[in-house]
This record gives sequence, C-alpha cells and structure tokens, in this order.
Amino acid sequence: MSVSPVHCSAPLDAAHGKYPGHLAIPYSYNLGGWANLLVPICVIANGPGPTVLLMAGNHGDEYPGQVAIHHLWRQLEPSQVRGRLILMPTLSPPAASAGTRLWPLDGRNFNRCFPGDPAGSPSQVLAHFLSSVLFPLADVVIDLHTGGRSMNFVPCAHMHLVDNPAMFAATEAFLTEFCFLYTDVAGAGLLPTEAERQGKLVITTELGGGETVTASLHRLTQKGLGNVLRHIGVVDGAPAPRQAPARWVQSLDREDYRFAPVSGLFEATVDLGGAVGKGDVLGRIHDLEDPSREPALVIAPSAGLLIANRSPSMVAQGDCVAVIAHETNPYS
Repeated sequence: MSVSPVHCSAPLDAAHGKYPGHLAIPYSYNLGGWANLLVPICVIANGPGPTVLLMAGNHGDEYPGQVAIHHLWRQLEPSQVRGRLILMPTLSPPAASAGTRLWPLDGRNFNRCFPGDPAGSPSQVLAHFLSSVLFPLADVVIDLHTGGRSMNFVPCAHMHLVDNPAMFAATEAFLTEFCFLYTDVAGAGLLPTEAERQGKLVITTELGGGETVTASLHRLTQKGLGNVLRHIGVVDGAPAPRQAPARWVQSLDREDYRFAPVSGLFEATVDLGGAVGKGDVLGRIHDLEDPSREPALVIAPSAGLLIANRSPSMVAQGDCVAVIAHETNPYS
C-alpha cells in the first residue's frame, strides 16, 4: 500500500507505558489551508502479550462504545495490561460532533471506506491508515456499534459467518443474551471485512440504538467490553462465565432484511425481540398526504424473531425497517 500522510503522535511500537495522542489527518477547507483533523488515540503497553485495537464511533451517532472507551482511557494503567491495547474511542469525530452517521466533511459512511485511499478524502485517508498501519499491528480488532439514530437493535455481539471458533468464543464473551450472525446488504468496504481479510480476530456489536447512553446500556457495554478484554488476555483478571448459553441467531438471507416499499410514517406492529411468524405484519407505513389511503404493509417472509427495527418513525422508500433473525448453532 502507499505511504499514509497521517501523523501519529503516540508511539505505536511502545513496549511499556501509557501514551495518549492523536492521529493528524491533513485536509483543507475554506478557512484552513493547512488544517489537520485530530483523531484521539491512546497506546497502553506492558510487555509481551496480544495487541488489541479497540474502536468505537465508526458511525458518529453511535455513542455507548465511545463512552465505554473513554472510561478505559482514563482508568487503565499499564500494570493492568498484558501486551498492548490501542484505544480509539471516536473514529469519526466530525460525525460524532454533528450527531450524524456520515462524515460532514466528505459525506461518506466511514464503514464503507475500506481499505481506504491515502490520496482520498479525510475518511478515506483514515481508513487507509487503519488498513495499512494499525490492522497489521493488531491480533484482535474490536469495533463497537449500535443502531445509532436509524435502527433499534436487541443488544448483541455480532460477527460475519467465518470459520473461526476463536471468534465465536470471543463474541460470546461479550455476555449479551444474543449473538448475531449478519451479512452485508448495503454495500462493501466495511471495517470488519478488511480486518477479517487480514486474518484478525474480529469482535463487533450492535448495542441498542438511539442517541442516548442510558445507564443500563452503559453498564451492559462496560461489562461486556471488560469481559472480552479479559477473555483475550490483554487485561488482567479471569473472564466471567456466562450465566446462560448464548442464543445464536442469524440473518444471512437478503429476505431477512425488510425495506420500506413506500415513503411515509412507519408504525411498528411487533415488539423488538418478539417472535415473528411467516406472513405476520411487521409494520405499517401511512401516507402523510392521504390519510384515507390504506397503509402499505411490511410482511415477514419467514418465521423468526425481530432482532432490529426502524428507529425514526418517518421512513423513505428503501429504508431498512425490520430485520428478522433465525435461531442457529454456529458450532454445528
């Protein structure tokens, strides 16, 4: 890959110590010809052990993971670490500040930018730095997501269907009731896909939705993240055992992802996490301009459970409004 123009002020090769810093991404705008976008990064190292790259804020409006990593940034000391932990609490600072999924600087979805472009827009440059510099350093890549403003999820650790039992075990170590196998229905260029291509152990999540970090969601995120880090062995302590076996579910068929047939006002008719039968009505879309018109129906093509649904009530034609998951056993 080409050389990255990104400057990192934290020593990525440090063997001991705690080093907060920034990635400086050069860019220009109307009032700044020599501007740099600063993305926080912290290296915490303590001798031999795994290297874990821990990230959140891939999408700006997904905040629980960002808050959880802020806590780790302040609280973790090198004596508690075995190996090296690289923390990036907010991968997309312009989007996080604006409360948006996409980067305001270039209009891009950061999670569709990989493997990146060192000569591209700021999000593409950062994706290239991760792909060419940070991923090769890491044994484990953790990318914390929620549904943000667009979707509500049953809180779950999730992953692509890959032939890696260690990844199944690490996903279960997040201690969520559900572990979710998903497929990409909205384009290529995902961060986890690039990390998987490089042979990394990848752990991702969908921890609820909305813009608020509630107390219960923060507890779930912090508990799960801490347990995963202990499971990997990068943080001191024994991981907690699960209180019940993980419920593995999957949405691997495009038909599992239900899209709005028309624009309008979406009414959910099934509770999140609820059972769904084939032919059930998952929601209705009402015509704002003609209340006398019968609403368009969103129908379940198969039985399962509702793992995710639309968050804002207003939908545009083609928006994903529901995701149906099916019980599975990834070990079989």
